[in-house]
Amino acid sequence: MPKQTALTITAVLLLCCFATASETEDQVRARIGDAADHPRLLMSAADDVRIRGEIAAHETKQSLFALIRKQADSILDETPVIRKKSGKRLLSVSREALRRILSLCFVYRVTGESDYAARAVREIEAVTAFLDWNPSHFLDVAEMTAALAIGYDWLLPLLTEEQEASIRTAIIEKGIAPSFNGHDSWAFRDNNWNQVCHAGLMMGALAVLEHDPELAVRVIARALDGLPHAMKSYQPDGVYPEGPSYWEYGTTYNVLGIAALESALATDFGLVDFPGFHETGAFPLYMTGPTGNHFTFSDCGSRNRCFPAVYWFARRLDDPGLFHLDHPWLEKALRGEASAESRFLPLLLLWWDGRPSVTPSQPLHWKGEGKNPVTIHRTSWTDPNAVFLAVKGGTPSANHGHMDIGSFILEADDTRWAVDIMGRGYGDLEARGLNLWNMSQDSDRWRIYRYHNSSHNTLTVNKQGQRVKGRGDIKAFSADPANAFTILDLKSVYEGQLSEAARGFRLLPDGRVLVQDEITAGDTKARVCWAMTTPAEMTKNKSGSAVLTHNGQRLFIDVLSPSRARLQYFSTEPREDWDLATPDIRQVGFHVKLSKGETETLAVLLTPGSRETAREAPPELCPLAKWGKP
Repeated sequence: MPKQTALTITAVLLLCCFATASETEDQVRARIGDAADHPRLLMSAADDVRIRGEIAAHETKQSLFALIRKQADSILDETPVIRKKSGKRLLSVSREALRRILSLCFVYRVTGESDYAARAVREIEAVTAFLDWNPSHFLDVAEMTAALAIGYDWLLPLLTEEQEASIRTAIIEKGIAPSFNGHDSWAFRDNNWNQVCHAGLMMGALAVLEHDPELAVRVIARALDGLPHAMKSYQPDGVYPEGPSYWEYGTTYNVLGIAALESALATDFGLVDFPGFHETGAFPLYMTGPTGNHFTFSDCGSRNRCFPAVYWFARRLDDPGLFHLDHPWLEKALRGEASAESRFLPLLLLWWDGRPSVTPSQPLHWKGEGKNPVTIHRTSWTDPNAVFLAVKGGTPSANHGHMDIGSFILEADDTRWAVDIMGRGYGDLEARGLNLWNMSQDSDRWRIYRYHNSSHNTLTVNKQGQRVKGRGDIKAFSADPANAFTILDLKSVYEGQLSEAARGFRLLPDGRVLVQDEITAGDTKARVCWAMTTPAEMTKNKSGSAVLTHNGQRLFIDVLSPSRARLQYFSTEPREDWDLATPDIRQVGFHVKLSKGETETLAVLLTPGSRETAREAPPELCPLAKWGKP
């Protein structure tokens, strides 16, 4: 049976397991009566003993705990958070409360020193006293509920009866209750909101379940019915359609929900085996290049820290290769060279089994199908100077999507040459009245330079945006090191602009990269812009060839077709007053004019400086249809 068919059938069967609310509630109710004692969320009393022993015996874990303790120490004298919104969001406050409460409670459980617990209680009491947790933006509620659930569950023996009742009431009335009172639009969506909100509320319900077991049944059953709607986005290969940064957010909470169910009820009700979920453990690995940065597609920002959830997958799947490119970020954080501000950082000591990373067993060439398919081609997992080519298909209409279909990232010689200038904050744009979340063709979203295809490493036709409902599918893919390539069908992405559009990428055995487009104009003339965004400067530009230089390294660009193309700079200056500047970022490329119905091949060869000698023999061009054929 084909893999896609098998996964589809499995997904249907799993969804059928959660067919009716009453059936799901019965499954949960059968487990509630045997719930574990407190502390029951994520970390049992036995885990306290285990973690203390591991810290004592493991040098890196000692350093990591020292860092976590230092952060907790810095919180001791800080004033508790206050209810101050940023635009329509309280999210930064909820996240800071979670960071503080988790850090303080974790250090207390490891050391037994009461100052940390007392300070955590002060933080908990402060947010308990908030008027509400901003249910109109329910992520704020979910993260605050997770924070209080951990604090309540982990510190319960230290709480007075009054404190216990107050915190429990806040979890129920300010956390859970609004979700049954009109604030549940996220419950069956296919995005990170689903994962974060269900997990946060499940943690709250599990923390207080003995006081209202039927409420816990309702919350958990709803999550078991709702989470598959988000988790189906992992199918079939583990790609997270919102990109690596949002993978950290949505998947970390998905893992928290599963881990909380397992620690409290000794079951995950089959969620962990949902199609594509095991596979997504490798998604951050595939997306990360030799420089340590990841493929910043959609609204993702650049990478600046390790992802604790990767270590959960590595332990679960017995695969320490999964954190091969995460571990350097941990090591940088311990040296003070990278961010250590993740609110989930203490979970590393819970989830990492202490094994060193190993060279991944995953392939160098990988295709990830799904809502936003991506492919990866690289020359090595261990060489910092390796060539890394990441290719983006999919659709702009995906959650947090950009008009970036057909775009690519290129690294070589420890340098990122082709970049995505990434998304940006939402608050100031919303304050201007821009509707960012309308995915129609004429939405305000596409008026923002960073979201439009003209800022990405892809084609722009007549200055128009890509078709929002269009889709770039992977037409062909080869993992053969002697002939590795990806071909995307972009016809529907340029509907009304081009009658045919396909884009191919080849990673040649010598490390050069060929980007080849085959396009045909439609019923009108087409002015096509081929562009690559880069931090490098262009020098020695002659006709269709140029040299990019950055940090002492070089990349050669040769336009092999059409011969009339002339490389030039394109402006990356803000188009509108809401656009952010892009300092030290440039765009190089060329224009090609097509008459009505004209067909043209655009072929660009990118040669890393370390592979310069190979430039003497340009590859023979052949139609995309013949790639992979003898």
